[in-house]
Amino acid sequence: MKNHICFIIGLLLIAFAAHSQPQSDFQTIKERVVNELMKPKVDDSEISRFIESLNDDGTWPGIDYENVSNEGFEHRYHLGYMVDLARAYKTKSSKYFKKKKVKETIELALKNWVDNDYFCENWWHNEIGTTRGLVTLMMIIGDELDEELVEKAQPVIGRAHLEAPGARPGGDRIKIAGIQAKNMLFLGKDETFNKVVRAIESEIKYSEWVGATYGYGFRYIPSGFSNRKMGGRGIQYDNSFHHRVDGVNNTLSYGLSYAAAFAEWAKYTSGTKFEFSDEKLAQLIDYFLDGICKTAVYGKFPDPSAKNRSISRRGALRPFSASLPEKLLSVSDYRKDEMKEIIDIRKMGIKPTLSHATYYWHSEHFSVQRTDWFASVRLYSTRTHNMEEPYNSEGFLNHHRGDGTNHISVTGNEYADLASVMDYQKIPGTTVMQKPKMPGSEELQKLGLTDFVGAATDGHYGTAAFDFRSPHDPLIARKSWFFFDDEYVCLGAGISCTNRDLNVVTTLNQCLLSNEVTISSANKISIIQKDEKEYENVDWIFQDKVGYIFTKPTTVNIKNNEATGSWWRINKQSDSSKKEIKLNVFKAWINHGKRPSEETYEYIVVPATTLENMEQNKIKQNITILANTPQVQAVKHSEINMCQAVFYKAGEIQVSDKMKLKCETPGIVILQMKSNDKMKVTVSDPNRELGKMMISISAKIEKRGENINAIWNEKEKMSEITIDLPKGHYAGSSVTVIL
Repeated sequence: MKNHICFIIGLLLIAFAAHSQPQSDFQTIKERVVNELMKPKVDDSEISRFIESLNDDGTWPGIDYENVSNEGFEHRYHLGYMVDLARAYKTKSSKYFKKKKVKETIELALKNWVDNDYFCENWWHNEIGTTRGLVTLMMIIGDELDEELVEKAQPVIGRAHLEAPGARPGGDRIKIAGIQAKNMLFLGKDETFNKVVRAIESEIKYSEWVGATYGYGFRYIPSGFSNRKMGGRGIQYDNSFHHRVDGVNNTLSYGLSYAAAFAEWAKYTSGTKFEFSDEKLAQLIDYFLDGICKTAVYGKFPDPSAKNRSISRRGALRPFSASLPEKLLSVSDYRKDEMKEIIDIRKMGIKPTLSHATYYWHSEHFSVQRTDWFASVRLYSTRTHNMEEPYNSEGFLNHHRGDGTNHISVTGNEYADLASVMDYQKIPGTTVMQKPKMPGSEELQKLGLTDFVGAATDGHYGTAAFDFRSPHDPLIARKSWFFFDDEYVCLGAGISCTNRDLNVVTTLNQCLLSNEVTISSANKISIIQKDEKEYENVDWIFQDKVGYIFTKPTTVNIKNNEATGSWWRINKQSDSSKKEIKLNVFKAWINHGKRPSEETYEYIVVPATTLENMEQNKIKQNITILANTPQVQAVKHSEINMCQAVFYKAGEIQVSDKMKLKCETPGIVILQMKSNDKMKVTVSDPNRELGKMMISISAKIEKRGENINAIWNEKEKMSEITIDLPKGHYAGSSVTVIL
């Protein structure tokens, strides 16, 4: 009897010990994943519809199960319905919680899937879309489903693994790895799970740009799986993102989901033996804050200039949520104040305190942020392609969306869904020959034709320059942008086209028409009627808190009325709407005429201004155009004592009566006189050829330093300054020195 009692007590102690043991890290992560997957709200009315409408063969009406093309594959809705049903089955507040009919519906639909193994012509669905949907289903309800169905689903889910064809370096590899990691959680395979998580962590790294050695030149670089081992994909050394080997900026598309995948797993594994290192988290946060956020309006709205084919999707410019920065803040204190500000901007709409001018030299993209406005310039060169290809029949008309595109935002909503009605030959900032019909989509992506493309920035002010030679039209131009505190200057020179029959235009802006358009013509101010009309002797234009000032009276065309279009005209996905869309649009452009030769334009953009400020017309007083020729474009801002200059070839400009600036090579130079008799000099080499920049200034300067040598030439009355330029991964970036 005594032994029997001891035996019972022993069993109780063992049971108590087992119950009191801390939960394993593996189980903790699994619970975190399931909790995250259960967050979407359940709509019982939708669940009722899914249950009642399911056919006896496990299909749903309204889904085209025959179409497995790139443009179709509506089977994704079938997957989504199963996941929604699973959430309802597991949600206590749902009237379908633990209802037998729900599980039977899921199992019938799942049987249909595993029996048919729907396979899309687009690999993405097979290795990411489908596998993600099925593993989500398994994580939520797999333990309660018919074991045979679960077993049959495994080969389909198993297409997502680290050696899969689509698991190339970059964004897709991380998505596929994340799906495999969730499947290992479901299957209870902790060793494989650890291997996959370590692989995910190791992908947080800088990638050597694929064109670093020679640009792209005339090399054919195959895309897709045929060059799976080709480097260059991922975070670039300038904190932009390349998904493929075409040099196109993908920061706000693949690069965004790339960061989100890392943040997701950083949070899942935080505080466990599987967690990411501090070093990797810091690099991820740098990329988020300096790449993603600085490519976005206020760090909240996508910059339209940075969007590729996704611009043809409805809602592509909707504001970002705070989910990603909240996850990053939950796992690291690194740069926490900046992270908190981004969260507050996204959740509470506060204005940013940070102003910056940032150039992504590996992607030829320039962005400028002030507390109350944002602007960007998209360029391309022999080192990058102009635009992403129109994969999967999206973005058919994007031919000119990289031709010096210059978007301007004050609210962040100026271009929301404008893509559906946009005139794609009048993209903001571009100079384009007006064709009766756009080239075919197979002619969309082109390699740039010129080397001299780049920018100089000291982190706050900046200059962007584009030796533009159109890959689509017989058209050339020298285009530049000069950014200050409250305004920026746009210059064009050498605009020439050999086509005799078609007009060439430079577009100031094309955005949603928010309010009345006011113009000043021959010093007479008036509100113009809704129309499309040419106006002569225009001094300035004002619309939706943005002013456009001309340095001399200019003939300008303005459209401020309704534009029509549809999503189908730019996106041939099966769910793309063919319904006609009508939006009120503001569009302003300068017509250079047919076969222009050495034409120019000059205008000042004043964002976040008022009609009263425009009427006072004091803004021009601070701006002096020092040069606007095919050789040199330069602007002086008297209020901040700054000169910004683009030298397409060696040359000189007279900055003031007392100061001359000479550049011995092509390059960009920014000079600013400081109040303490010091001069700040910023230089860059858009050609990426020079080891040093050599400039001369008619001011006595003598200085020797690690990367600078300044000598006074008494005979010439000029200081000869030599500045070492960045090399390797940083060639094309700027150098700032204080003299």
